[in-house]
Amino acid sequence: MAKVLLVEDDPANARVFEKVLRRRGGFEVLHSQDVEQILQLAQAREVDVILLDVSLSQSTFRGEAVDGIRIAQLLKGDPRTSSIPILLVTAHAMRGDREAFLAQSGADGYIAKPVVDHEGMVNQVRQVLAQAQQS
Repeated sequence: MAKVLLVEDDPANARVFEKVLRRRGGFEVLHSQDVEQILQLAQAREVDVILLDVSLSQSTFRGEAVDGIRIAQLLKGDPRTSSIPILLVTAHAMRGDREAFLAQSGADGYIAKPVVDHEGMVNQVRQVLAQAQQS
């Protein structure tokens, strides 16, 4: 069973995403907003894919507020964690946001909120997992 790390600061969204990922995807789901814990889980290879909210209101790293883009940069910049697929999850869905966020973060994909196509979200997680296994 693949493990998904969900980094989401909205409790309602976190509950919905976790339920969808568990029930429809059959994934094990871990949840954290603690950047140190996120990095530790990734470095220990305890997760297979990360769903990462772009706009985090409470996450800090080394005393500074960080968002999902910065966390993705940290993960993709570390050889120990760079191969773990990251899907950004964000309400920022204006024209050009997807491309800009992916370019800034190095993430592997983008899911726009609100997520209404739950099966599509599960399929996107499966797709990046399959691509990572082929690499």
